[in-house]
Amino acid sequence: MRHDAFLAALSSIIPPPRIYRRAEQLAPYESDALTAFRTRPLAVVQTETRQEVIDVVRLCSRHDIPFVARGSGTSLSGGSLPIEDGIVIALNRLNRILRLDPVNRLAVVEPGVINLDVTKAAASHGLYYAPDPSSQLICTIGGNLAFNSGGAHCLKYGMTANHILAIQAVLPDGEVVSLGSDSLESIGPDVTGFFVGSEGLFGIALEITLRLMPKPERYRTLLASYASLQAAGDAVSRVVAAGLLPGAMEIMDRLAIEAAEASVHAGYPRDAAALLIVELEGDADQVEEEFKQLQTLIAQSGAQEIRIAHDEADRARIWKGRKGAFSAVGRLSPDYIVQDGVVPRSRLGEALAAIERLSMTYGLRVANVFHAGDGNLHPLILYNGREAGALARAEELAGEILKLCIALGGSITGEHGVGMEKRQYMPAMFAPEDLACMADLRRAVDPAMLANRGKMFPTDAGDGAATASHHPHPLERQGVISRA
Repeated sequence: MRHDAFLAALSSIIPPPRIYRRAEQLAPYESDALTAFRTRPLAVVQTETRQEVIDVVRLCSRHDIPFVARGSGTSLSGGSLPIEDGIVIALNRLNRILRLDPVNRLAVVEPGVINLDVTKAAASHGLYYAPDPSSQLICTIGGNLAFNSGGAHCLKYGMTANHILAIQAVLPDGEVVSLGSDSLESIGPDVTGFFVGSEGLFGIALEITLRLMPKPERYRTLLASYASLQAAGDAVSRVVAAGLLPGAMEIMDRLAIEAAEASVHAGYPRDAAALLIVELEGDADQVEEEFKQLQTLIAQSGAQEIRIAHDEADRARIWKGRKGAFSAVGRLSPDYIVQDGVVPRSRLGEALAAIERLSMTYGLRVANVFHAGDGNLHPLILYNGREAGALARAEELAGEILKLCIALGGSITGEHGVGMEKRQYMPAMFAPEDLACMADLRRAVDPAMLANRGKMFPTDAGDGAATASHHPHPLERQGVISRA
């Protein structure tokens, strides 16, 4: 077998106990958090140093073996799904913070460092790392980089791409490159930004230089309940129109509230159809003045109940329910799909109304949790995998929601990436020329397409894009949506 020579060479650079081949060892790596997709890899390699990663990638290049880099496996789009006859390069043990520079407000970390651990390490210096995905207790910086993760506070501070200054990476052919610098000011093409969000198609980050932020002097957090999602969405528009820029604005619907209460007992109003969480942060005097304005705006928005966090314990309780919403939904349904799409903020209400109609059409419950400030929807589609055809129906509904996002002028992904799950929808969003350009860039970096092969790109990109551009959207024909 052609794999024998590769595996023998692999054993010469990685101690055999850290090369997993047995079925029970491979099983945890057959999928990521999107468990609907499963593939058994040839092997899983537990790397412990950057040189081991480089050596393994170079070996893969010589033997034409595809590979997938994996951190904690929290991807919700199948982005770290293994490749059949390929290997998984596990990076969890590359978890050191190599340098923390409080003067220049930066940290240099390995890809396996947990997101929240960066903030913990920087806290004594009055600094923190701003991107805060819901999975920040377990997700890694390498994974955040690959998918350009966001989080509740991305409205004010941006995505991962806005907080990565430099990257040392190994390309798929084994070449080691340095991208960017410690400076906030860059010269020439933004190659660091080019690498961030590439979903592992351009290689593996070995060292990542992060921008740290000074911890805000004051937080003021408010929770408001509403009789409808539309009313909560309108409140978001009211806040933005007033010129306020909160650190975060999050909405949860009735099902998400029910799940959060059952799981973490956050004390949310159980009779609410929607909850809006708004958090202001920054200099104390400015925040206090803006908070007075915020309270007036929310009071005028028709809120049924308004709660204010009076101390850190109150604030933590409000956020605990939101941060745990995804996992909490498991209490309502044995199975669910977490979708990720974006619509213009001005069309949030329209999108949510359309999702409600689609939910009724498909006979599946949908819990909505989303970053209201930037229109990033996270519908959670509940189904019972033991019922024949239930998964297929849930996936079809998830696809219709993505098409809805495109039709409303949005995107098929906000922060979860394309991965395996959304490949077939790329032609609905991009023209054939766009997809061809993306594919050319990928092949320029990785001609053999060894790095994370099979992700992001549809197999029939040209035909799919041509079809999508010449036919009205099916939801438009059904009256589910209307074009502005």
